[in-house]
Amino acid sequence: MKCVAIENGFGLENLRVVERPEPAPGPNDVLIRVRAASLNYRDLLVAKGAYNPRLPLPRVICSDGAGEVARVGPAVKRIKVGDRVAGAFMQGWTDGALTEAKSRTALGGDLDGMLAEYVVLNEEGVVPIPSHLTFEEAATLPCAGVTAWHALIAGGVKAGDTVLLQGTGGVSIFALQFAKLHGARVLITSGSDEKLGRAKGMGADEGTNYRASPDWEKWAREETGGVGVDQVIEVGGAGTLEHSMRAVRVGGTISLIGVLSGGAGTVNPLPILMRSVTVRGIFVGSRAMFEAMNRAIELARLRPIVDRVFEFSHAADALRHLESGAHFGKVVVRVT
Repeated sequence: MKCVAIENGFGLENLRVVERPEPAPGPNDVLIRVRAASLNYRDLLVAKGAYNPRLPLPRVICSDGAGEVARVGPAVKRIKVGDRVAGAFMQGWTDGALTEAKSRTALGGDLDGMLAEYVVLNEEGVVPIPSHLTFEEAATLPCAGVTAWHALIAGGVKAGDTVLLQGTGGVSIFALQFAKLHGARVLITSGSDEKLGRAKGMGADEGTNYRASPDWEKWAREETGGVGVDQVIEVGGAGTLEHSMRAVRVGGTISLIGVLSGGAGTVNPLPILMRSVTVRGIFVGSRAMFEAMNRAIELARLRPIVDRVFEFSHAADALRHLESGAHFGKVVVRVT
């Protein structure tokens, strides 16, 4: 079978389509014929060696993928041949709180990922996908979808809340869809007026261009009558966190998800203390969260936003497209 792996060193120039033997499922495993995989910023960091410089190579990349079950082990009970499924981001986190041991079971990092024609996963790390979604759409769910769902639900989103989103990448667009599903008001930032228009077309209530208005926290407070937003989906990291701390209301929540603005910086924690702000680190989520999200997606007939689909042999180009920031929603690679 073919897979895309980092070979002989980090860097997109070292991504290779390589041949490996088709894996065989053990007693509690399922063999998945992967149809599509989607990319996250984490995959770019993994490929470039910025996520874990000591990651053993070679490594098959990509945490997110969807396909159908081709074979099952003799002890498998949850899944059957022919089921349309995706892999959970952390294979060992089925439910409950995150632990260090669970955090070390992530696909496309600690374990080989989903950018392969076939993968073997334990049945406990496999989730049936909503019936109305294509494989390309379903492949977007395991990381970005679950992360956005976890952030909003853990943040206690409810009808009438105001949620502030940064940018129009995968997590932010999922958060827009889920926030509107819960009856929340959505404010969104972007460096592109065209993308802001698209986000408003999806239900965003107001938007601002952060290039034209770098102090966008002032805009967010104006939009809330000076009170501040109830929740911020923080994907920028050190470069945007202080803005988020000034945009959120007293007693509000910042869900810290990404580091798109870079990992370096110094943040004054005093506003967190003085304004009783909750800052939560969101590291994707459990299989149980994935299943709860899928029930909501199924009931609402919600469809993920796929920016562009690349062919399998052009996986490096797909990562470059992701790195450019030109995408709106998710970047997908068609596997078979």
